[in-house]
Amino acid sequence: MLQPKDTINAYFSSSQDQYQSLTEIDHIVFGIGSSLNSWPARRNYVKLWWDTQRMRGCVFVDSPLSSLENNTDSHLLPPICVSDDTSRFRYTWAGGDRNAIRIARIVLETVRMFNASADEVRWYVFGDDDTIFIPENLARTLSKYDHRSWYYIGATSEIYHQNWLFGDDMAFGGGGVALSSSLANVLAKNFDSCIERYPHLYGGDSRIHACVLELGVGLSHESGFHQFDVNGNALGILTSHSTRPLVSLHHVSHLDPLFPNSTTFSAVQHLFSAVELDPLRIFQLSVCYDRRYSWTISVSWGYTVQIESRHMLLHDVLRTQETFRPWQNFGGLASVYTFNTREFNPDPCKRPVTFFMEHVSSNPDDGTIQSVYKQSYENCTYDPISSPRKIEEVRVFSRRSDPDIRKLRAPRRQCCDIFPTSSTNGKVLKIGIRECKEDELIYMHPQ
Repeated sequence: MLQPKDTINAYFSSSQDQYQSLTEIDHIVFGIGSSLNSWPARRNYVKLWWDTQRMRGCVFVDSPLSSLENNTDSHLLPPICVSDDTSRFRYTWAGGDRNAIRIARIVLETVRMFNASADEVRWYVFGDDDTIFIPENLARTLSKYDHRSWYYIGATSEIYHQNWLFGDDMAFGGGGVALSSSLANVLAKNFDSCIERYPHLYGGDSRIHACVLELGVGLSHESGFHQFDVNGNALGILTSHSTRPLVSLHHVSHLDPLFPNSTTFSAVQHLFSAVELDPLRIFQLSVCYDRRYSWTISVSWGYTVQIESRHMLLHDVLRTQETFRPWQNFGGLASVYTFNTREFNPDPCKRPVTFFMEHVSSNPDDGTIQSVYKQSYENCTYDPISSPRKIEEVRVFSRRSDPDIRKLRAPRRQCCDIFPTSSTNGKVLKIGIRECKEDELIYMHPQ
């Protein structure tokens, strides 16, 4: 029977909208790998990002927790689940930890637990108990994909050797692994028989990868997931973050605190004060130039502002400052990164002047967000006229980032402007962040 044209168009439009609607946090189920030994030290990190009102999932441990461990602030954390026995499975990686089998089977156990849920499940997301997710960014990132198709999403390691050893098309588990529900349901049906074929693999993520491959599915790489196979100062990686939203951090206990004069945990807690106000902007890099002094100014929102007292092309600014060390220090491929780096000068006085986020606030009247950054002082001599060391504080003004699906699929770096600051005696720098104009280029324009 022929239908009016408008009716047909409405039919296809509604069908398209159904799967292109934004994924929300409550569409996601989490499976978190933990243990009796590690959970007490890491539960506070999970508490930072877990929302008991909106999230579903379980923390899987190897044996029951004591009543004290399971009751203290448990209402702020995911439920605790004891993993099934895995002693029947073989594990042959010499010197490895057969706990990897238990961690891999969290996929199967989580799907079994939630696939009959009355509430819609679009995605299953897996991580470690020291994986720190940014839930809003995770949901928005997954919104780019149709959960009814088979997707295996995550990121590889920052170290070439790790990827060579375990797989350069594998989602590393500490950074997080996302499986569309349609894929996860099929994977769970065959998972135990599949992992029997892979006793020689090292980790749980290797087993998930192998079984996903057997279903003919490859990795959809999302650079917002971070395995963080590095040690030391992560500033260089974080201040050169991609234009994709930050989805996860990992291994923070192996890193220096993200902010000076802080513990590792309090530094992450401080970072979340910015995440709460504008999650999609966190670590997003904008670069602008002060032509008067030939300064290059890099704003890594919610984290740092760095000022180079020289002109640098954007191409060079975006190279990662090598502030960190490799995961393993035995040279060769273990010291080769999967991204371009630039030298981090051993002399602190020759490095960019760095300002760390002090606090973030939002104006309820107009929605303007102000983030304030204070200089991390070094004992350096400098020219009081032309050196950025004369700046004590940087104030950055922006609006909450809320990109639609089109912009998430094709993100563009935002631009920034320097505001006049005659009333602050040159000690405060004010910067505005905005969307770039259609044909605007980021470079030092001639005066």
